[in-house]
Amino acid sequence: MKYIIGIDLGTTGVKSVLVDSEGKVCGSTTEEYPLITLKPGWAQQDPELWWQATAKGIANLIKKTGINPSLICGVGLTGQMHGSVFLDKNFRVLYPAILWCDQRTAKECEQINEIIGKDRIFEITCNPILTGFQAPKILWLKNNVPDVFKNVEKVLLPKDYIRFCLTGEFATDVSDASGTGLFDVKKRNWSLEILDKLRIPQIWFPECFESIEITSKISKNAEKITGIPAGVPVVAGAGDQAAGAIGNGITKEKVVSISLGTSGVVFAFSDRPFVDPAGRLHTFCHAVPYKWHLMGVMLSAGGSFRWFRDVLGKEEINKARELGKDPYEILVSLADEAPAGCDGLIFLPYLSGERCPYQDPDAKGVFFGISLKTTKAHMTRSVLEGVSFGLKDSVEIMKEIGLPPGGDYRVSGGGGRSSLWCQILADIIGEKMVRLTSEEGPAYGAALLAGSGTGVFPDIETTCEMFLSVKDRFIPDNKKSGIYNNIYEIYRDLYHNLEDLFDRTARLF
Repeated sequence: MKYIIGIDLGTTGVKSVLVDSEGKVCGSTTEEYPLITLKPGWAQQDPELWWQATAKGIANLIKKTGINPSLICGVGLTGQMHGSVFLDKNFRVLYPAILWCDQRTAKECEQINEIIGKDRIFEITCNPILTGFQAPKILWLKNNVPDVFKNVEKVLLPKDYIRFCLTGEFATDVSDASGTGLFDVKKRNWSLEILDKLRIPQIWFPECFESIEITSKISKNAEKITGIPAGVPVVAGAGDQAAGAIGNGITKEKVVSISLGTSGVVFAFSDRPFVDPAGRLHTFCHAVPYKWHLMGVMLSAGGSFRWFRDVLGKEEINKARELGKDPYEILVSLADEAPAGCDGLIFLPYLSGERCPYQDPDAKGVFFGISLKTTKAHMTRSVLEGVSFGLKDSVEIMKEIGLPPGGDYRVSGGGGRSSLWCQILADIIGEKMVRLTSEEGPAYGAALLAGSGTGVFPDIETTCEMFLSVKDRFIPDNKKSGIYNNIYEIYRDLYHNLEDLFDRTARLF
């Protein structure tokens, strides 16, 4: 038996999975680390804590499963996209990593649009420049922390910092690089034009590879720390959404994934760079070699439910502790007590601003329609419904621009473990939802990419067909779908009616 390790460097923790040569998950570990929010809209982390958590998780995984490390044949990497890790000439971290959900770079986005032009940026990258992308973060560092900026020698995406720690080598993949604002998505390589006009040295960035290509090998130093033998190949891997899509078998048209992680993502496969002319959705390179994907991203999906748990769910947290249960389980049971539509209570999930379909870092979360009849059950369910409405936004845009419709919507992520939430999604979107037998998400996708790239598995399309199967199906309830269709119209109007107020509020604080 041969084994593959998949590593997913998430926003709240790093997950490592061990997969055997038959595609079976033999074990997994998760190690957490803190999110630092020094100011409203800021989000950063210490990359050294990522590495410590990764090394600990891998070592524990090997110990937990009891496998012979000599049987490990490959390592796949995935993780949170868009973040910026700045290294000096000795490859030491210069500044906390600025994350995907950080919103501090609105001025730098304007600066980039002025230098290059909105239309030209869109033509090259297939996306508008956004606050979460890497390019404006580099300019922010230049504009605000020049003493640090002058010492920059390398800029890495989060998972690629872990690659460096594991191998001592620099590399990235086309799917993750697509979300930097510095990448030619059609040509699948760095844009020399953008780098030159922004006066950013190309040498700062690693070489780009297709996701299944071997980029480097485990170093002797990493072997001592993790237990993975030196010389084990590491493939390029992918950004978390592309890897998660591989873990959901999104390798052909008419199969769509919906991820309910910290962020919420609707992900559709494309044979070509299929672009939303209005720039409301992302077009990135896929982890399937020489393919692309269209993606709608909302910044706070499961993150909204986590906020609700932490701020308004203290009673449920304490109850869960007494009963030995997950607090989310209790909150979901509470949500099930409220009717579809929550008697007119609507939640806008813009707790970290928003990305798709509204590129608005100043957008805020809202409970609309509170009355004396409103209970905590209503509020809990409205969070699940509000996130689902936000995901419906992306599905509707995909239909509008002519992408082949999904006949099979595959739900994953932490929120996808809730049958109630899956049913709400089916009712709101009006499409059948399925859950697969695999629940390991991007980490599993990273392992499949590594297995395919090292020859343990066949090509990635065949690999997904071999190992993935449906566990649960959720069919839309026509009556509830009718209720939700009416509410959805109000949901969409709320943002447009509040947009100016969001902007005015942002200028006050």
